[in-house]
Amino acid sequence: MASAFLIGEKFRHKVTELLSNTDLSLPEALKRELEELLENQPAILSFSTARKLQQHLRDKEHPLFLHELLEDSSLHLPEVVKPPRNPELVARLEKIKAKLANEEYNRMTRNVNAQEINRSGTVADFGRQVRSVKAVVVTVFNFLVTVVAAFACSYMGSQYLFTEITTRVISAVIAASVVGLAELYVLVRTMEGELGEP
Repeated sequence: MASAFLIGEKFRHKVTELLSNTDLSLPEALKRELEELLENQPAILSFSTARKLQQHLRDKEHPLFLHELLEDSSLHLPEVVKPPRNPELVARLEKIKAKLANEEYNRMTRNVNAQEINRSGTVADFGRQVRSVKAVVVTVFNFLVTVVAAFACSYMGSQYLFTEITTRVISAVIAASVVGLAELYVLVRTMEGELGEP
């Protein structure tokens, strides 16, 4: 935090004139501070000395103001000295960074499997896919056999009720359709149950 001014040439010139002016009668303590200030290089004016000078100029009703003196001056910002870091803290931070990096690596590689046979998946994945296809083929085959059997039974059984072939075919188609729809309903409910399981 700034607590002083780094004075410029205008301040030096004006303060030299003020010190040589006998009418202004600067207090001895302020006069000594200003003389020491002008001797130093770089000259640093503290805020307290600047306040004293401003108060004295105001009391004597001098036409010169402090802001005019400090026009080419700048704030003196002392260099901040960083304290040395605690070695225990640095070691703990390194451990935490390593742990976080390891967790990130594990998160990124958790779905990588070393048993891959090729880019399409593992042997276990291939077995699951074959079982899934096998189940679908068996289900479709079972559906077709059931519908065809229902049609055949209805056609053969309707010969005792109807004499015309057209009527027998229509009754067999109706019976096969009812059985097919029932089979589809059961199939959909079964698949819903399988998909709903976690």
